[in-house]
Amino acid sequence: SYVWAVPRQGEASFAVVELGREDLSDKVAILRGALEPNATTLGDIPEFDIGSAYALYEQLLAPVKAGWKDAKSLLVIGHGPLGFLPLSLLPTKFVTMEPESEPLFRRYRAVPWLARSHAVTMLPSVSSLAALRGVPEGGAERQAFVGFGDPWFNIEQAETAVAAVAEQGQQVAVLTTRGLTARGLPVSLRAAPRTNHVASAELGILPRLPETALEVRSMAMAMDADVTKSVFVGRNASEATVKQMDLSGVKVLAFATHGLIPGDLNGLLQPALALSSPRVVGGVDDGLLTMGEILGLKLNADWVVLSACNTGSGQGAGAEAVSGLGRAFFYAGTRALLVSNWPVETTSAKALTTDLFRRQAKDHDLNRAEALRQAMEGMIDQKGYIDPETGKTVFSYAHPLFWAPFSLIGDGGGPSS
Repeated sequence: SYVWAVPRQGEASFAVVELGREDLSDKVAILRGALEPNATTLGDIPEFDIGSAYALYEQLLAPVKAGWKDAKSLLVIGHGPLGFLPLSLLPTKFVTMEPESEPLFRRYRAVPWLARSHAVTMLPSVSSLAALRGVPEGGAERQAFVGFGDPWFNIEQAETAVAAVAEQGQQVAVLTTRGLTARGLPVSLRAAPRTNHVASAELGILPRLPETALEVRSMAMAMDADVTKSVFVGRNASEATVKQMDLSGVKVLAFATHGLIPGDLNGLLQPALALSSPRVVGGVDDGLLTMGEILGLKLNADWVVLSACNTGSGQGAGAEAVSGLGRAFFYAGTRALLVSNWPVETTSAKALTTDLFRRQAKDHDLNRAEALRQAMEGMIDQKGYIDPETGKTVFSYAHPLFWAPFSLIGDGGGPSS
């Protein structure tokens, strides 16, 4: 592999790394094993392999450190397997981990993550940097936020979606089991679409994401947006709603739903976002906002948030969805994407996105990459998940599964660049 680090001023650094694509894929897979563990309890979450993560840092970033050590923000173009590993979670020094103690995962606070010192932005290509920074700054008069979440993919989901009970049931799952140690408490990881094992895959087989309704509402409130006018969930999270809205005057546009790649569903030939099924909402649309349809949108957004796209799905094939959808959203007029890399944990994902947009709403000069870095560092250092009944911290968010699921893609100029 070949690594370049090009500073704003001075000479570029270059290194040849003895890592082929297959070796790199294996190393990334080892690290992702603790980030998408298919866990049902906190104790099922594996230890993050700090040694392997630091070894990857030593191989990829340390040899060209002269080219980036004086920077505060890194613009990264990662090919192949590196396209779905956030470099923010690589340690910059080797550390020996302390034994596990209460609260669970707290010991990861001592790790010198790259996120503690550098903001990281992913770029689709070198040329995209010039193109995105050529986009003029958006006007202050734009609507703060529009978000779509918790689509209904079949009639049964619609019939059982009993507002607060359905939306909050998973949110407070860790409180439903008393008398257990922290390791035995259930963890709510967002469901991912799994269609490769079925003979015929239709929109209706996708798992519902009820917790995303609260997530998009929390983002709206963090930006002081009118929730009644800016949040569209359930029946209203439909393809028709997206297409009929004037989105050209929106600063932040969020889709908290499944990102799909060609072949995930019958007849799906393009990457797409899954929205409420026409069997639920009626109309002539198919419930899939495809890459081609996104290209036809007219946006002027600072952010598009894709909160349930799993770029690690299908042995990395999910990166294809993000790549295709990302190109389409950039063409339609967004300056940056915030994309989830694996099925996120419910409470921490809401806390992270809410904190990110609260920081930007409070400080208009705070650029996107630094706002995300600060939000990540805040997640690592804060108390974590607190049981509202006892006031005690149940587990820390310092494990990278909780604080590192989102990547910033693109850099569009202005005070947010």
